[in-house]
Amino acid sequence: MGDGGQLRSRLLCARQSPGRRRGGRTTFAWLDGQFFLIQRFTVDNPAAPSGIAVIGPGEAPETFAQHYYDSRGVARIYQMSLDDGVWRLWRESPGFWQRYTGVFSADGKTIKGAWEGSADGSRWKHDFDLNYIKTGWDSPGYQAVG
Repeated sequence: MGDGGQLRSRLLCARQSPGRRRGGRTTFAWLDGQFFLIQRFTVDNPAAPSGIAVIGPGEAPETFAQHYYDSRGVARIYQMSLDDGVWRLWRESPGFWQRYTGVFSADGKTIKGAWEGSADGSRWKHDFDLNYIKTGWDSPGYQAVG
C-alpha cells in the first residue's frame, strides 16, 4: 500500500446530489507500521454521517478491503481496487448493493466519481457524485472540503 514513506497530501471533495452540493473533509494517514491506511471523514451537513475506515489487503490479489464505520452506528466492509487511474469501491449485499468509481486526472490533482446503488446488483441507480481536489502535500493525510 505504500513505498514506506509517509502518505502526506490534502484533497478537497464535494458530494453532489441532484440540486445539492455538499462539502466535507477526508484525511488519509498510515497507521503505525504502514500496513493499514486510516481514512477519516466529516461532512459539512450535520444530517450526513462522519466516520472512519481502515483500509488493508483484500482477499483477492490486487484488491483491498475497506472496513467502514460511521456516526450512525453503521459498519460495512467494501472491496476496493486502484487500477489504471481508477479507484473502485463496492459491496454486494442482498437488497443493498453499492459501488463507487472515481477517475484520477492525468496530473493526479482531482478524482471525479460517483456512488451508485442497486437492490439486485443488476439495475444500478446514480446516488451522488463524489469528487476530490488535491490541495497540497503539507498536511497529514488528505483533506476534503466542497
